Formats: sequence, C-alpha cells, structure tokens
Amino acid sequence: MPMKTTAPAIPTVAAAVFTDATLRKAQEIAASSYLPVWTGPSGEESSGEAVARHLEATIALLEKDGWIRAYDYGKDWSTGAHLADDDSMTVKDMLRALLRFVREESGTDPQRTLSTALRHVGEAGEAGDTDTANVAGYVLDRVIQAHTGSDSARATPWSERQHRTHADVTALLRAGARFARTYGPADQSARAA
Repeated sequence: MPMKTTAPAIPTVAAAVFTDATLRKAQEIAASSYLPVWTGPSGEESSGEAVARHLEATIALLEKDGWIRAYDYGKDWSTGAHLADDDSMTVKDMLRALLRFVREESGTDPQRTLSTALRHVGEAGEAGDTDTANVAGYVLDRVIQAHTGSDSARATPWSERQHRTHADVTALLRAGARFARTYGPADQSARAA
C-alpha cells in the first residue's frame, strides 16, 4: 500500500508588529525629513487627528471591499476579449454576451491596494481629502522606514511584497493612525481657541 504524501504545512505569518519604539523612531525620521511630513500638496498643514481619521477610514474601506496586494494589469492583455460574433446568434444572445463581457472586464472588482484605498478615501471627501491622503502616505513611509531601518523604504512597495497580508497592511494603517495622533500637529481650530 503506497504511503499517502501530504504537502508540508505552510506556516502562517503573524501580522507585522509596529511598537511604540518604532513610532518614536518614525518621529525622529519625520523631524529630520527634508520636506515637512504634515504639509500636503496644497501647501497647508494637516492635523494629526485629520490624518488619523483618514487612515482609519482606509482600514474601514479595505475591510468592506477587500485588500489586494497589487493589481494584475497583465491579465487583460493575456486573456483578450472573447466576444462571439457568430452570425447565427440572435440579438438577444449578442446582448447577453456583451453585458457579460462588460461585467467581467470593466474592473468592477472592489478590492483595493493600499495606495488606491488611501486615494479613494481622499476622493470621497468624507473622512479626508487629497491632502490628508498624501500626508497619510508620508506618515506611513516614515513608519516603514523606522520599521525596516531603511531610509529609502516606502509603504506602498512594502505593502506589495509577495508575502504581505491584509493583516500586515491593517497593522501598518493602525500604527500610522497612532503615530498621527501622538506626533501630529494639533488641529488649527483647537490652537486658535
């Protein structure tokens, strides 16, 4: 009787851990950054609280719609359009085929990458804007630089590594929100009071 073989178990990797020491190091990196971390492309400063809300809304969006490590733009080229153009098809059959094609090929899959989710939260305008999206990216970059020890590390490529998980990305976003609340500037209206 032949022995039954099984594939070796693949170990599960725990989510990346971002400690308070990592966040303190990220603050040191942010303080010595050439460009101001808390100022977005508008030229205006975003408060730590606004950036934290943006990061938390990004977590909620990824929980709702799903996270994907990276988009596979090549799949559209490799599969090509498979629309039948058979003369024997009825108009009804052609319309069904066309509608099926549009549904399958229109990119309606709601899963988002980290960078896309950050941008979409900013574009929605409810929990942030394009400025807080950019500043949130700067914050995540500093957290990843502190986490990896590399001054050239960036959050988006880190999130796209093949072994990265949704839990890793969520842990990064939570750490970024903690960092923003702890080290970010106070709200302008709170300072005026």
